[in-house]
Amino acid sequence: MFKQAILAAGLVLLACTVGGPTINGGAAGAQTSPAEKAPVYTYVSEWTVPRAMWADYKKEDEADVDAMKKGVGDGTLISFGTFAVLNHQEGEPTHGSWFSATSMANLMKFLEGLRNAPGATAPVLAASKHWDYIVSSTIHNGHSGTFTNGYLRVARWPAKAGSDDPDGKIVKSTMVALLEKLFADGALHSYNIDQETIHSEDPGTMFVVFVANGAEGLDKFNAAVDDMRKNNPAASAAYGTLIDAHGHRDTLARVTTMTNK
Repeated sequence: MFKQAILAAGLVLLACTVGGPTINGGAAGAQTSPAEKAPVYTYVSEWTVPRAMWADYKKEDEADVDAMKKGVGDGTLISFGTFAVLNHQEGEPTHGSWFSATSMANLMKFLEGLRNAPGATAPVLAASKHWDYIVSSTIHNGHSGTFTNGYLRVARWPAKAGSDDPDGKIVKSTMVALLEKLFADGALHSYNIDQETIHSEDPGTMFVVFVANGAEGLDKFNAAVDDMRKNNPAASAAYGTLIDAHGHRDTLARVTTMTNK
């Protein structure tokens, strides 16, 4: 999900980028945010597939989906999804997938099985640039079921030098409260606040990740962020003390399919 997953300037930036949460005014700051949950570990694969081979990649993707369905069915995984990037950049990922488990052991168990599958050496994969990420989250929520109308939005926020939020109170009372409100209203299928478990980005980098319920969910997210910026500037300013807006990057992708247990 991740080569990509508020404050006066930051919220404006977030609201202007593709996708994002939606909440009404001061409600984001006042609402009680959900307690942290048991960790979820997610493995993300991204591929830069030559355009002439997109159909070949789709066949391999479908085989992986079958394997991930079995992983959810036998309890190894708790969720998965596949996606195609919409905001293309030269040399950057065009496609990807993720799968999640409640332990690194289960995550690695499934990964090893996937890597030993017949399609692991397919020509399209050999011809494509590739990235992997391993992230974890204790702040997450998702509706159970399988969804094919989702839009994946990932915002990458480097930590601001000297920032301090040891108990996550600022994040929980601002961004998490906003995402939880959207989730409860049905605008989102799922959301996560992720950090890398195996670092390939700077330590402290935060990934704000959600899957919107259709393109309408993206509009609701943007409206909520804009509403917070206008009507709850204190929350915007507080969040802005944590992140470096200059290093902010976004990814928007169409989710081919996703399943949450």
